[in-house]
Amino acid sequence: MPLKTYHTIKPEGEIGIWNILETEDYFLSKLELTKVEFEYFSKIKGRRRTEWLAVRYLLHFMSGRETRGAVIKDQFGKPHLENAQWHISISHSQNKAAVIASPKLVGIDIQNFVPRIDRIAHKFMNQLETAFLSENFYLEQLHIFWSAKEALYKAYGRKELEFKEHIGLAPFKFSDQKGTTTGWVKKGDYHKEFEVHFDKVDSYYLVWVMEK
Repeated sequence: MPLKTYHTIKPEGEIGIWNILETEDYFLSKLELTKVEFEYFSKIKGRRRTEWLAVRYLLHFMSGRETRGAVIKDQFGKPHLENAQWHISISHSQNKAAVIASPKLVGIDIQNFVPRIDRIAHKFMNQLETAFLSENFYLEQLHIFWSAKEALYKAYGRKELEFKEHIGLAPFKFSDQKGTTTGWVKKGDYHKEFEVHFDKVDSYYLVWVMEK
């Protein structure tokens, strides 16, 4: 079984990471997709088809349910598990799928290391954050900022956020490519702070956030 890791998180929640070694047909044989899900899936191209299936299989595996609950999206496109009260967030990148679930607002992002990430840094890094970057870990820190802001964006779940303006991340200690910090989403009357946890899993950066 290619379950990379599964563990609970405080105060209440769980995270799972799946190494995607299976084929698209394997997951299709394990999942009973709804009509809406299958119609969406049929429009996906290439490797992302397998990733899309894998993250839903991982979510079902973590739920412990005998009968699978569909992943449904609200009016903003935020995913929810059918007939469940917990918040969920999902992510996939090449050969990894990641899921987080909790009674609190949460978000997760997993990202394979991309050396050229600095080419798009201006799109998500503000001046204060850029000034914090160190020469020794420049690219590594960029990946953490990117994934953290993706995770915070998912936790917010209402779209129309500017990564540079509405999503922020406090300076953090970078040691052994693992640590914690604080992040926030501020837009209009909305202001929430989140715990931000980051780690390196093989060649991937994993970041998950939970509402304080």
